[in-house]
Amino acid sequence: MDNIDIILAKLNNSKFRSSFHLNTKEVEYIRKNGLEKIREHAFEFIRLRLAPASPLNDGKQTPMHGHPVFVAEHATASCCRKCLYKWHHIAKNKNLTEEEITYIVEVIMRWINRQLE
Repeated sequence: MDNIDIILAKLNNSKFRSSFHLNTKEVEYIRKNGLEKIREHAFEFIRLRLAPASPLNDGKQTPMHGHPVFVAEHATASCCRKCLYKWHHIAKNKNLTEEEITYIVEVIMRWINRQLE
């Protein structure tokens, strides 16, 4: 079990985090666009909404629905810097590194893949 499997198992034990699931429309969107395009969107969203040291509207910047990545961000506690710190121990008030961005996207994509199983 690697670090991502461990964090996903912990998140699955959270009543709130485990309540998130992809709906039919979101699954269809993934199947239509492909996982590589979803990964590209994840990188874009994380770089834009989470990577800055002080993201605009932090804590409220990630919609609850409307794109599979948004749902995954809430399920994986990568929706805001507070959750990112609490669950992933990534410090607030600093720009995310490329390594941290890649880690977050990998967590999101692993959660999405599990939803598709």
